Amino acid sequence: MVNSPDLTGKLVLVTGATDGIGRVTAETLAVMGASVAILGRNAQKTADCAAAIAQKTGRKVETLVADLSVQAQVRRAAAEYLARHDQLHVLVNNAGAVFTSRKMTLDGLEMTFALNHLGYFLLTDLLLAALKAAAPARIVNVSSGAHQGAQLDFTDLQNEKSYSSFKAYGQSKLANIYFTYELARRLEGTGVTANCLHPGFVATNFGRSNGGIFDPIMRLAQVIALKPAKGAETSVYLASSPEVEGVSGKYFDRKRDVRSSDVSYDRAAAERLWQVSLELTGVNAPAM
Repeated sequence: MVNSPDLTGKLVLVTGATDGIGRVTAETLAVMGASVAILGRNAQKTADCAAAIAQKTGRKVETLVADLSVQAQVRRAAAEYLARHDQLHVLVNNAGAVFTSRKMTLDGLEMTFALNHLGYFLLTDLLLAALKAAAPARIVNVSSGAHQGAQLDFTDLQNEKSYSSFKAYGQSKLANIYFTYELARRLEGTGVTANCLHPGFVATNFGRSNGGIFDPIMRLAQVIALKPAKGAETSVYLASSPEVEGVSGKYFDRKRDVRSSDVSYDRAAAERLWQVSLELTGVNAPAM
């Protein structure tokens, strides 16, 4: 890549890296010289993806396997990473999904909230000591413009009263932003930054595992969507660019710092979500 940052010696972990923008992000950072670990849900698919990236870039790619909606698996994956490394320079929280019907995780939590928000929250907490040890280090949270118009109802965070797939998804993406802003505040002075982003509407397998009428709708919509390489540009930028060294607590779109929804700047809501997240993940003495 012409004029791309040199990430030689940097340790990078990308979740949801077997498809779409996660895969492109991992591959691009490997091309820049980073030592990349990818985390996926399916062991064979993750291994195949790592092999393909390694063949294309000439760099070994590590693998971690976990369903990030299951907290025991998040803890196991983090422990596996920490058994190999005591530092982490970049964490890209990218894994996410939308579900047409309300599903529950093995932990008894609503799937969208558990995967898209609590997965970010718990994995970041478990790896934070390694990020601090590697400072300057970066946390990149993939959110979405779908957060616009969303609000969190703290009396019904898991949508037990009524469920809409896009409502739940938008709420989870708002939660990503609350998490990022609160995390950035708590990390001030540590050398670890936290930013989030809207990747754009990207043509990936996202939303196409639900079946029924939802699948053809997503296929049709993705005809006009961005290609994964384009959608990954902001993730790669936040993970690697010298231009954002030291920048923290921001929301980016098309590699530009832009304003997220008015609601997303509600600090009291961010702090409340943080406390609820601690309780739901059983993190009693958080590193954050």
